[in-house]
Amino acid sequence: MDTQRKLESEGDWLDQLLAEDGRLHRDAYIADDGFTAATMAALPPPVAAPAWRKPFLASLWAVAAIALALSMPSLILDVVREAYRLLAAYPISLSGMAGAALAIGAVFCAATALTLRQT
Repeated sequence: MDTQRKLESEGDWLDQLLAEDGRLHRDAYIADDGFTAATMAALPPPVAAPAWRKPFLASLWAVAAIALALSMPSLILDVVREAYRLLAAYPISLSGMAGAALAIGAVFCAATALTLRQT
């Protein structure tokens, strides 16, 4: 009730209208002569997951985590080695960088033009 008094004191007309509409319909009850209770009783019980599913998933995640932990040292070493080969062993020239920048710019402009044309 404090919130409602606060809203009325602040003078927000939309909140006042919504609160009034809620007051009008809050106590409305539609008698259905037990139809809802009969319908709910006729529904089948919810399907429960098998008891073995939770331990199986936990062990599956544990195996995946162990496999990932064991493969990480070699994976990190391979990534560092390939990055070194790409960056240090490959000669990079100013004209090569300018060509790559022009190619990226051309793709960006083409994608922008295509997007703007479709909208």
